[in-house]
Amino acid sequence: MRVLVTGAGGMVGRAVSEYCRSIGDVVRGFDHRSLDISDQDLVRQTLIAEQPEAVINCAAWTDVDGCELDRERANAANARGPENLAKASRECGALLITISTDYVFDGRKTGFYNQRDDPHPESVYGMSKLEGERRVQVASARAIVVRTGFVFGSGGTNFLSTIVSRARRGEKLKAISDSFGTPTYAWDLGVRLRELAQRDLPGTYHVVNAGDGVSYEEFAGQALELSGQPSDIESVEMDSLYRPAPRPRNSRLKCLLSEAIGLPPLPFWRDSLRDFVALDAPGEAQEGSASEAVARS
Repeated sequence: MRVLVTGAGGMVGRAVSEYCRSIGDVVRGFDHRSLDISDQDLVRQTLIAEQPEAVINCAAWTDVDGCELDRERANAANARGPENLAKASRECGALLITISTDYVFDGRKTGFYNQRDDPHPESVYGMSKLEGERRVQVASARAIVVRTGFVFGSGGTNFLSTIVSRARRGEKLKAISDSFGTPTYAWDLGVRLRELAQRDLPGTYHVVNAGDGVSYEEFAGQALELSGQPSDIESVEMDSLYRPAPRPRNSRLKCLLSEAIGLPPLPFWRDSLRDFVALDAPGEAQEGSASEAVARS
């Protein structure tokens, strides 16, 4: 398959590109410097020149507080950008898969969010991503929206991805105890994105690793235990951080469609976390700030 990946310099973009190449796909990866998806003309020219069979959009502006302070930039990256890709994909006959977020939900539900739940984002980030979902599905009948969250993996700069390397450096660690999600390993997500491309069944999918939801504090404790690091973590509550953008307290996701189309659940998140810790052991992930305990991947 000829696959074009946007946001290829990011954690998920690198993972899906690597997996697709490993199974023999011809992959063309573009980071923000080589393809700004908010540039409609450039997007169209690029896709016409490349003639991909599938476009996997991993590009986004994921700075939740930054989006809250710059609505125009958030909408350009997260709403108009995916729409540009959908229109260009339709023109060149390609399937489009675009990644969305658990932040399209307000977090007031006590259980898992599935596709029957109505989105109700409270942050500009979540609103821009939901608008991107809607624009994509209007612009192209061959569009797949993948909602995910709590993403961790090699090369990531968020709290989940850097907790072990920060502990090895002896940093004092803080983690939120009252915000819950379903962890998603970037590699497993990349594999599932390619599986969805193969099936070519438009719709909205929730893609996360199997298992119950977990807080940032619980995830951090598990990661440190697996890495053999002291689990000395200061517990903090979400409201104590006073950040510009609201976050959902519960953004756990479950998919109603995957098994129906023959896709088994992803591995349990603890098993994938073990794989990540083992893979990351020789080196260190990129450094993230201490405030990134609720950063998006």
